[in-house]
Amino acid sequence: MSRSAPARTAAGERYVAAMRGFVRHLPFGLSEVVAPTLVGFLLVNTVTFAIDLSLLSALHGLAHWPLPAAITASYATAFALNFALNRVLTFRAHGAVGRQLAVYVAVVIVNYLAWILGVGDALAWAGLDYRLARIAAGACEAAYMYAALRWVVFRPSGRIEG
Repeated sequence: MSRSAPARTAAGERYVAAMRGFVRHLPFGLSEVVAPTLVGFLLVNTVTFAIDLSLLSALHGLAHWPLPAAITASYATAFALNFALNRVLTFRAHGAVGRQLAVYVAVVIVNYLAWILGVGDALAWAGLDYRLARIAAGACEAAYMYAALRWVVFRPSGRIEG
């Protein structure tokens, strides 16, 4: 059973208010330059990245799946959740979900090939532990994904500013 639109709206409003409150208390003038959407994005991504890394460790480390298959399965699961949470909570997007999802899939494919498989697999191949390689690739991925979500997928005309 899905949540009603008013319940999703209320949850999104509370989330945005919490992120604005957090930003207001940042030291050193950072409250003037850090967007609440960045804080919300980082929180959502921290949760979904933990899910990604946990699944990767379970699938490759415990179930002995081949690394590319384990990366793909964990990544797909985490990014489906990431899209939903960022759409509803962080960016409060109100545009057509079909268009946003199509653009998101294109952004994720580029992200996957460049950062996850490109950087992550290359670092693992070079001898770095696959979990550390995934964390390093994740740092690159975060900057790319925030910019893509904020200015391409959930562009300002399709969301409530926050």
